[in-house]
Amino acid sequence: MSKLYADLEFRNLINQVTHENIDKRLEEPITLYCGFDPTADSLHIGHLLPICMLKRFLDDGHKAIALIGGATGLIGDPSFKKDERKLNTKQDVEYFVSCIEKQISKLLNNNENLIIENNYNWIGQINIIDFLRDYGKAFTINYMINKDCVASRIEKGISFTEFAYMILQSIDFYQLNQKYNCQLQIGGSDQWGNITSGLELIRKNDNQAKCYGLTVPLVLKSDGTKFGKTEGGAVWLDPKKTSPYEFYQYFFNTDDKDVIKYIKYFTFLDQDRILELEKMTEEQPFKREAQKVLAFEVTKFVHGEEIVNQVLKVNECLFSGDISNLTVEEIETYFIDIKQYHTCCQNIVDILIDVELASSKREAREFISNNSIKINGNLITDENYMITNDDLIGDKYMMIKRGKKKIHFVKVD
Repeated sequence: MSKLYADLEFRNLINQVTHENIDKRLEEPITLYCGFDPTADSLHIGHLLPICMLKRFLDDGHKAIALIGGATGLIGDPSFKKDERKLNTKQDVEYFVSCIEKQISKLLNNNENLIIENNYNWIGQINIIDFLRDYGKAFTINYMINKDCVASRIEKGISFTEFAYMILQSIDFYQLNQKYNCQLQIGGSDQWGNITSGLELIRKNDNQAKCYGLTVPLVLKSDGTKFGKTEGGAVWLDPKKTSPYEFYQYFFNTDDKDVIKYIKYFTFLDQDRILELEKMTEEQPFKREAQKVLAFEVTKFVHGEEIVNQVLKVNECLFSGDISNLTVEEIETYFIDIKQYHTCCQNIVDILIDVELASSKREAREFISNNSIKINGNLITDENYMITNDDLIGDKYMMIKRGKKKIHFVKVD
């Protein structure tokens, strides 16, 4: 068994394989691919697992192809969706493709063994007659409707457009096999039908080719909810869509029941370190050491070490309630996702009411007299205290902390 395959098993990253001898095949270099659907101008953390998988193969000396669906993205993958996908314009998809190409290249460090392809390069050149003669003849209707991703939609209805998606993705595997001798496709568990269809097309065109498929598990939280979703929507890899601070916090807030699973999935820590963190989580969960490591490692992988260290600095300022060491640029970069309060008041009592840290003047005075109020880390003991520019960062920002946990970020107008 190859070292890589053994590591994938340790991390519980193997859901299904098409051939039992794939572990032996991976003892030698192989070219593999994984597809990415260009449905937005950024990938989100739902794409992290396949990206990490590509990196694991690259680090082990294999060649990896990141295939972006410039053509299939115009169609839409049925993949157990309840309804037909909204079709994006060609112009939008082309823009999405260019954005995702840059993201993947950056995440995988422009590795010399990485190839980024766009399936529009071949699917876009096929006319309808060639499609039906060269590829449509390879699949029977019975074969296609027995695939789970199609069968789940038959009763409600599925358009021919999405029905044909399976054939288009099969063409991808065949074309990559012909062009790069690509022998392995990986994907999420919902891609099993598409992967096996690709193998079927290759077999019918070249029965000497030896190709394989491997799927990774669907990532779910322990409570059954979908990984990567928040009240605000998806957690994006683009720092302009999800700030590095919010990104870090998402992983830091991982439940104890999920944290080791996520460390195995999304980090490149060695097995001894993972087992050490697992033991710490079992014996001292209150320290949240595994969550700290997970959030740090994933944020470093996506945004870089310099950024994650800035996030830690911001995090410490939030914990202490003291933002005096932050610059205006840091505040405006990393606090965009924190609820901001605005006030025109100057008296501390009026401000506490205005930013919803006190329900009345009497309650505000009680908080002050009980030494519960700090501005930028400085204790406020005078109920007549008036805010001046000395209390503001960049003449407009301050942090008010009530007690140990209640923190409000305030912009003073």
